[in-house]
Amino acid sequence: MRLLLPIIVAGSAVLIAAAPAQAAPKDPAKAVKAQLAAGHGVRFSETIKQVIDGTSSVLVRRSGTLQFGKGKVVASDITGTFASGKGNKPERTIRIGRTFWTSGGLYRSGLPKGKTWYKRPSALASGAVTGLVTQVVDAAEPSTLAALVQKGKRGKSGYNGTITFKQLGKVSRSLRAAKPVFATPDTDITYALTLDAKGLPSRLTTSWDAAMLGSDRTYKVETRYRGWGTKISIKPPPPAKTSTKLTR
Repeated sequence: MRLLLPIIVAGSAVLIAAAPAQAAPKDPAKAVKAQLAAGHGVRFSETIKQVIDGTSSVLVRRSGTLQFGKGKVVASDITGTFASGKGNKPERTIRIGRTFWTSGGLYRSGLPKGKTWYKRPSALASGAVTGLVTQVVDAAEPSTLAALVQKGKRGKSGYNGTITFKQLGKVSRSLRAAKPVFATPDTDITYALTLDAKGLPSRLTTSWDAAMLGSDRTYKVETRYRGWGTKISIKPPPPAKTSTKLTR
């Protein structure tokens, strides 16, 4: 037994030394930046929940594609649906540059006869009515991802932490353009970012307390990404089906 003990101890030391160290998550900012090539993009789906006085319910479900160009998102095609209510018909919004087209949803009855798309030079954060509350953290924006890494705590598969709207707005062009409602500059955004083997975002959850709504309300958003680098080409709707005016 005295002879075996040193052998066992030595063998254990070899096994421990041979065990691979846990790999740290790759830098998501660099990984996403490498994907921002013209004519390519990513697909996503997300669920927006609201928690009012402790009761949670799904508010909106949304899915779509983002098209890249010149190192940023230059176009999007997003469909959102309210989980309940009279406005729970799918609402689709196409954005190319600074021009937006919306069809369906609450716009169905407000367009002139024969028209199915409403065109305008601006829109809410990620659509029309269904874009009132959306994902406020842009995982396709390298500067935003860099801030999440800097502010967050590294975990086995990504990063999690807290950042204020003001702090995020300093580095996020998309957040500044969106001008999210129901939030103040000092409101905290709690986030959890999950990365795939290439360091690309695969899942992002955020939550923040709503402001100025007269109740204890929190918004929670879960976004899942797939197909980074997929070839995507988003086109505008047919001009013959488009109107720049609403009848009501």
